[in-house]
Amino acid sequence: MALVPYVETAEMGLQRFHKPLATFSFANHTIQIRQDWKQLGVAAVVWDAAVVLATYLEMGTVELRGCSAVELGAGTGLVGIVAALLGAHVTITDRKVALEFLKSNVQANLPPHIQPKAVVKELTWGQNLGSFSPGEFDLILGADIIYLEETFTDLLQTLEHLCSNHSVVLLACRIRYERDYNFLAMLERQFTVSKVHYDSEKDVHIYKAQRRFLREDL
Repeated sequence: MALVPYVETAEMGLQRFHKPLATFSFANHTIQIRQDWKQLGVAAVVWDAAVVLATYLEMGTVELRGCSAVELGAGTGLVGIVAALLGAHVTITDRKVALEFLKSNVQANLPPHIQPKAVVKELTWGQNLGSFSPGEFDLILGADIIYLEETFTDLLQTLEHLCSNHSVVLLACRIRYERDYNFLAMLERQFTVSKVHYDSEKDVHIYKAQRRFLREDL
């Protein structure tokens, strides 16, 4: 995954990405996310998909207390932070170049008694999977991570490795291009996939995926 500038519609503009702080309210906490577009590009700003996924988690549809969760391509870490505030034990991951920035946001926004529930860890999709136990997580989270076609195979390999027979994957994304549909088609070859939420204001979908053979066992 290259940290490259991300193309957005002109009407939306990039002004909000250049703000040094983005402030949110989740789980009865004020969360202030530091942004750094100039240095880290897409990895260091809060995308709508992260806000929508964090909102979905706060709805309580997924039981987070005591849950073992991982966030992929976390960037600023908003989703992982919210999951930890809601009671999950979260491993918040990104590539090495983004880790210090990610760690600073996690530490700044989690109270001391919750910080042990959140671990920041390097994960480059398809590469250092050996540092994660197969099927280690109950819940796999990803916000706006489906956009570089050259990463799709590695991302699928990573999901396969991290999922157990009972794991749930939640992916929040805006469907922009044909390649986004291509990824969903690839995902459906290995997982049962359903759309569980759509935010019409932000035009963000949330897809739920589980290992395909679960349905065959029923």
